[in-house]
Amino acid sequence: MWNMIWPLVLIVGSNCFYNICTKSMPEGTNTFGALTVTYLVGAVLSAVLFVVSVKPAGVLNEISKINWTSFVLGLVIVGLEAGYVFLYRAGWKVSNGALTANICLAIALIVIGFLLYKESISIKQVAGIVVCGFGLFLING
Repeated sequence: MWNMIWPLVLIVGSNCFYNICTKSMPEGTNTFGALTVTYLVGAVLSAVLFVVSVKPAGVLNEISKINWTSFVLGLVIVGLEAGYVFLYRAGWKVSNGALTANICLAIALIVIGFLLYKESISIKQVAGIVVCGFGLFLING
């Protein structure tokens, strides 16, 4: 059971701090300069955790398994981070901005799952999309 719960707790906790930090970034700070520092800290932490999590002889073996997804993910993460900074600088409230983005993301992922991964879309999911759309109208209207 804990194997199912701890990643969710990590995601929710990290996302709370993520949005607090992003919303609190000083207005005059260059977004990409701040992201550079952010990713340097993230790179150092990731490197330390990587080295600690594999046997020293396994580092090169693990690196050899990396494919195009790590490079594209790096590009996508910069877009994601910059998008949130600009979202909050545009005046979105922390309570509405992230919620609106995540509802839109959930709807987009249902469509992507259907188109790219041949996942089925149930009547419940269609109803959920309608409810989410109505919820977006209510919180942002």
